[in-house]
Amino acid sequence: MTVQLDDKTSRPSGNLVLRVSKILRQSIQSGEFKPGERLPSEAKLTQEYGVSRTVVREAIAALRSDGLVEARQGAGVFVLDAPQPEIMPFQNLNYERISSVIELLELRTGVEVEAAGLAALRHSPQQEEKIIDCHQQILACLERGEPTTAADFALHLAIADAANNPRFREFLSMIGSGVIPRAALQTGQDASSGDYIAKLHEEHGAIIDAISNGDEDGAREAMRRHLKGSQARYRAILRRSQQNI
Repeated sequence: MTVQLDDKTSRPSGNLVLRVSKILRQSIQSGEFKPGERLPSEAKLTQEYGVSRTVVREAIAALRSDGLVEARQGAGVFVLDAPQPEIMPFQNLNYERISSVIELLELRTGVEVEAAGLAALRHSPQQEEKIIDCHQQILACLERGEPTTAADFALHLAIADAANNPRFREFLSMIGSGVIPRAALQTGQDASSGDYIAKLHEEHGAIIDAISNGDEDGAREAMRRHLKGSQARYRAILRRSQQNI
């Protein structure tokens, strides 16, 4: 492989470093340089690319920082196995598993209880109106026997917005609407029962009343009861599923 870089069009040297490191990275990723193989010597790379030793060293340093190569004293620079892709938070959740649902509910409890308390203190009239509208949308879905996931998620986002701290919305958005994975519950009798509809509406209503009244402690407690109640419902489903195995 011979690649002559045009110094006239590649200055300053930082651009040359980027170009050399890009070429070497592509060679590694394409398999031209395989894991365990040694890269050409610094002198050979300098000659091959028509650049200075400093450029080559900095390009190799960039590859090292990316975990693509390692320098072995007295032996040279060797290609490493491709790094495993990093699993981002909340990307390996299985919403079909009740245990994953419970894990998220426990996490949400720690975050959304505080969001509800702050919403009671900080909400604007417009934010309060949005929360109430979302509450009515959930009730309408329940009464029609339709899925409530989107409407329920919208309600929790509205409460997070009313806390007037953008990090609460960012947290819920990062997890996504899967924080309201009611599919498992809706396959059972509980989801279509009048008792379930009344209970869910009551729990949401208590949160909204406390926020509207500026009751910080009441909003926290109402949100805690709601999420703890959801945990209890899912744990009951989990127990029933285990009994049927």
